[in-house]
Amino acid sequence: MPAIWSGPGTVVAGGQDSKVIRVHLRGYVTDFAMNDKCAAGTLRFLEVMGEALEVGVEELGSPSQQSRHSVAIFSTCTVFAESEVIAQMSRGAPKADIVAGIHTTIARQVAGLAGQVGLEEAMIMTGGVAKNIGVVRVVEEQIGLPILLPPEPQPVGALRAALLPMEKAAHR
Repeated sequence: MPAIWSGPGTVVAGGQDSKVIRVHLRGYVTDFAMNDKCAAGTLRFLEVMGEALEVGVEELGSPSQQSRHSVAIFSTCTVFAESEVIAQMSRGAPKADIVAGIHTTIARQVAGLAGQVGLEEAMIMTGGVAKNIGVVRVVEEQIGLPILLPPEPQPVGALRAALLPMEKAAHR
């Protein structure tokens, strides 16, 4: 998924991968880190966790904000994390606490990537996961910076990729 933004730092958590991109103010990429573990931290990861919890992915954003005690989900592998979620459910853990643990797992992944490329004072999150306010809030806590969100975060990378050739042609 192309992910170029004309801001200093971009977190992209999409359907199939997560990446953090450092972008120069002029719009070119200066550094880049991508997860190396299958669908860890992606929208697909959230979909599978939602299925295990019998909750739609669009409903996974706010429950974690009612959590009293986040349940640790250690694995970033979707299959193993799903097993952990099922085990927590069988132990009677509240769904809100399990969702909070899922959000923390994703946030750790994203924060680790951000640490590899360096944090900027302005971080922008795009991709489908950016629509999950629970994940966004935990990422903000983990990196210690506010995250800016476009009104529609999913198509940002594709839109920017489509605009880039036009901008280059205009500067010729």
